[in-house]
Amino acid sequence: MTETRRCMSSSIAQWAEKTPDNMAIDCPSGQLSYAKLDKLVTDYARAFTGAKLNKGDRICWLGKNSGLYFTLFAAATRAGMVIAPIGWRLAAPEVAYVLKDTKAPLLICEPGFADVAKNAAAEAGTQSILCTDDSTDLQSLTAWRDETTPGDLPEIDPADGALQLYTSGTTGNPKGAVLSSDNLFKMRPLVQGKPEHAWIDLNPGDSTLAVMPCAHIAGSGIGPISIYSGATMMVIPEFTPDGVLDCIDKGLNQFFLVPTALQMLVSVPRAQETDFSNVRSVTYGAAPIPLELLRQCIKTMPQALFCQQYGMTETTGTVCILPPADHDPEGNERMRGIGVPLPGVELKIVDENHKEVPPGTIGEIATRSGLNMLHYFNNDAKTKETVDADGWLYTGDAAVMDEDGYFYIKDRVKDMIISGGENVYPAEVENAIFGHPQVNEVAVIGVPDAKWGEAVKAVVSPKPGVEEVDADSVIAHARERIAGFKVPKSVDVIAELPRNASGKILRRELRDPYWKGHERGVN
Repeated sequence: MTETRRCMSSSIAQWAEKTPDNMAIDCPSGQLSYAKLDKLVTDYARAFTGAKLNKGDRICWLGKNSGLYFTLFAAATRAGMVIAPIGWRLAAPEVAYVLKDTKAPLLICEPGFADVAKNAAAEAGTQSILCTDDSTDLQSLTAWRDETTPGDLPEIDPADGALQLYTSGTTGNPKGAVLSSDNLFKMRPLVQGKPEHAWIDLNPGDSTLAVMPCAHIAGSGIGPISIYSGATMMVIPEFTPDGVLDCIDKGLNQFFLVPTALQMLVSVPRAQETDFSNVRSVTYGAAPIPLELLRQCIKTMPQALFCQQYGMTETTGTVCILPPADHDPEGNERMRGIGVPLPGVELKIVDENHKEVPPGTIGEIATRSGLNMLHYFNNDAKTKETVDADGWLYTGDAAVMDEDGYFYIKDRVKDMIISGGENVYPAEVENAIFGHPQVNEVAVIGVPDAKWGEAVKAVVSPKPGVEEVDADSVIAHARERIAGFKVPKSVDVIAELPRNASGKILRRELRDPYWKGHERGVN
């Protein structure tokens, strides 16, 4: 049975035959059984081919999470095309960049983004824009589908591209990482039904949650996981504590959130009255979980397994996990790390010449597996920078591996601060500051310094109820815990640290004002 589930299309078709009445999607606009989903997927796929879109064409989506998005994702796969979701927070010029880069002949938008879609499409020269309903002056998707003479469906090769996601573009323009159906589905049989991977064990009738933005791998990636398993995917447009709690009230079994969202979830008063007994596992990523937050989560969901996931868009998401067994409410050294590779995934630490280094040595994480992307779309140069001829993908994450094969992130290589010739990894400094009684969150950046090239600066937000953060006290707190050259020379206090849609702190946004007018000669 497993071999027939090699893409969104074939998995849906299989479950439509085997469990036709089981719920595939449950979202605010309604529910879809596997049988109904299978028919809808075919209808949209035949409309795509009937509209003379070609095999391999990109179909862009501008909207939040919805059952319709995942239906179109599967339909694009069935038509031999590639879905390319665009971040709904992007401005029209940023959307236009993605449209131009994908050369997408079709953009489908939700009504709230119609104006942005029209402006972006005009700039990019996109041929067609459709809206998901008829509340705008754009043609509705349903009317277009019904008016289009259905076309034939091609043979599907799971090795072909199926999903194109744009990286956050912290340097230069965003890059379109192309992921195949093989990328999205090959890991599932290696972990499904294995006791040591109960953190992601889903079966027909179980439910998981699509809550992260669909333009990110943590959002779109949940579709193949749920569909492969014949499970129900509960879909909410974006994260709100009430939205997740509504799903938990309906019996949700498994979900992924970033730690910041987990903190919000367990802190709302409603959580204290919610029955979490159906939640079997909680996965999280983008950052380690603070120990106090883990304790709160365990108290709220005592029966749930907790698992940290590490990965990136270019690795189709998770390649490394910190297993539930290593989550100790009393704390342990391993909880500072990202854990161990998944089955079939190779991970190693390399130096600047891409040579493997011994355990305990800081270097860059390189990974090789069937999860590595096909390439960056129309960008051979960046692809070759990222993936070498032997298939090793260089993540840009600085880390160490211990003698037991556990990996510990030190920082993004590009965020490394070089002060007086010494390398300073911001995460080390942040860990030293995190326990300060006045500090809620902290980000460490390098700022220009006439003497040292760069100086270490901490940007902190105060804990609720704290009126003033004592900068000297923060510096002294760090000095007790790390080497002198790593200690911040200065501390800025702001109300809240900036984050991207997936919850990561935007160090670049904090750094940029200090580097205006400078030609950055270091780092």
